[in-house]
Amino acid sequence: MKRIFSLLAILILSFTMSVKADSVVGDTIVTLGENLTPAQKETVLKDMGVGEDVTTITVSNAEEHKYLGDYVPKAQIGSKAISSTKITTKEKGYGIVVNTNHITWVSKEMYTNALVTAGVKDADIYITAPFDVSGTAALTGILKAYEVSTGEKIPEDQKQVANEEMVTTAKLADSIGQKEATELIQKVKEEIAKQDPKTAEDIKVIINNISNELNIQLTQDQLDQLVSLFDKMKDLNINWDQVNSQLDKAKEKWNDFKNSEEGKGIIQSILDFFKAIFNWIAGLFS
Repeated sequence: MKRIFSLLAILILSFTMSVKADSVVGDTIVTLGENLTPAQKETVLKDMGVGEDVTTITVSNAEEHKYLGDYVPKAQIGSKAISSTKITTKEKGYGIVVNTNHITWVSKEMYTNALVTAGVKDADIYITAPFDVSGTAALTGILKAYEVSTGEKIPEDQKQVANEEMVTTAKLADSIGQKEATELIQKVKEEIAKQDPKTAEDIKVIINNISNELNIQLTQDQLDQLVSLFDKMKDLNINWDQVNSQLDKAKEKWNDFKNSEEGKGIIQSILDFFKAIFNWIAGLFS
């Protein structure tokens, strides 16, 4: 009888744990850099639009170095975990929507590409900090929150490749531009999903073809880095159909926003701002 009760207890515990691990649409988890001061934490939570009672997990500087140490200089990662994120589970087919604040180096599209590589799907993600930061460390928090909210374990090598992709894209953007770098990475992924290349040489052909199509001139070093990155991706157990689906959804979300009244208004405000600056500068020399 004791054995039966023990088995029942184990079954009940297993069931409650699995229920807890299953995310529900609308569930929100926040990751906070563990070195935030109380005042900074309050600022970040207010920026996210959540209260003190939201589910939170912390991200340490050691975790940031673990996933970024091979791709980013230690000085750039720093000695404090500051970047914070909010991830909200969305319905199936929603895609990934990323918004940022105080992130200066990594673009929203770069995060989206890297998250898709890591296997993240159907989520609203907000990345912020109490002051301007590069944003490289934020991916560590997002992946950690996604694992907690869904109960899905992301393989370590997939996390590493996602971080490498984010940093490689950001470095490439410094040379050829954010839009161009993001589009190149995205199109190469789409083509890999279609062609299923078997060798590094096959991948090089794909990258060269797409860079020529986009009129992007890559240095030999940049080409070698991209071949190495996508060769690693090729050997991972990545669901390429899901990759394409999430990328398509992300593009749809952007196009919907761009064509909405709100989106047009924001874009026009940005254009008017730069026009005003240009006119002001021109006035200095007239």
